[in-house]
Amino acid sequence: MRRTRWPIAFLGNSRWRLFFCILPSLLILTSMLWAADLRVGTWKTAQTIQPFFYQRFLPPSHKALVSTFTNPGDQKVALLAGSLDMAGTTIALAIQAASRGEPVVVVAALCNRCSALVVKSDGPILKVSHLKRRRIGYVPGTMHEILLREVLTREGLSPERDVQLVRVDFFDMGLALARGSIDAFLSGEPFPTLARSQGFGRILAYPYYDDSIGTINAGMLVTRQTISTRPDHVKEMVRAHAQATEHLRRHPEEWLHRASEFGISMEILEESSRNIELAWKMDKSFVDKARKLGDRMQALGMIDKQPDYGRLFDLSFVNLVGNVP
Repeated sequence: MRRTRWPIAFLGNSRWRLFFCILPSLLILTSMLWAADLRVGTWKTAQTIQPFFYQRFLPPSHKALVSTFTNPGDQKVALLAGSLDMAGTTIALAIQAASRGEPVVVVAALCNRCSALVVKSDGPILKVSHLKRRRIGYVPGTMHEILLREVLTREGLSPERDVQLVRVDFFDMGLALARGSIDAFLSGEPFPTLARSQGFGRILAYPYYDDSIGTINAGMLVTRQTISTRPDHVKEMVRAHAQATEHLRRHPEEWLHRASEFGISMEILEESSRNIELAWKMDKSFVDKARKLGDRMQALGMIDKQPDYGRLFDLSFVNLVGNVP
């Protein structure tokens, strides 16, 4: 009987050897995906850390798999594609998505505050009005652009005529300020704190105004389909989110120690935490501030029309959670 020789050639092929090397990892990853019935997306930052603690507060019957992203828009895309059951994103991006008819629903807050306007520590800019004719770093289409424009207009400065807005990536803003390429920037933590701790930056203002947008920043989103087909899952995720938030508030040392694993030093985290508020509650005031944010976005041309805020924000889940011990 003739002996076949294909297994030798098969195993001798480097591509197949590579396949069999990574096959165990692929099987493990696949089993994790099948085992997880709650798939959550977030960033690796101190202000968006709660999903990493969900499993501790979920019933044993639920398994959470947390995926990390560097862009809130990518999280929203993954959510709509069905790869995630819940995703964190900015309220500005949620409004933008809903204005286009995308079926997203904000079911809990994620964080508030987190932003600051920074200038050179040894420069002549001592108040916002001194920014006239200066170059300010910003990222277009973000919450920070809206806050920057709010700060400027309240001081009688036109963002189009009185200052020069310079597009700079968040990660490059500190270097641009230190080199003198820009005179100021408005960004989220930890970049303002890093600029101050490294000696070249100074916090000029925190852009929060209770009579307009206030301190709202980001929230946790699901799709309308998930609410209609798996409302109990949404309730469990919101409950875990609320309990994780309150736990980290009560144990700041645990919060910051876990956040330091993302590559930021404890010293920077401790300082920046004064400008970070972990959140989960939403109420009518929260939605009213989101409406005002939407008004600013439409005035800036970031959206063509306002979304239906009654459909975009579902307060029933945070109300079901009630008071968290």
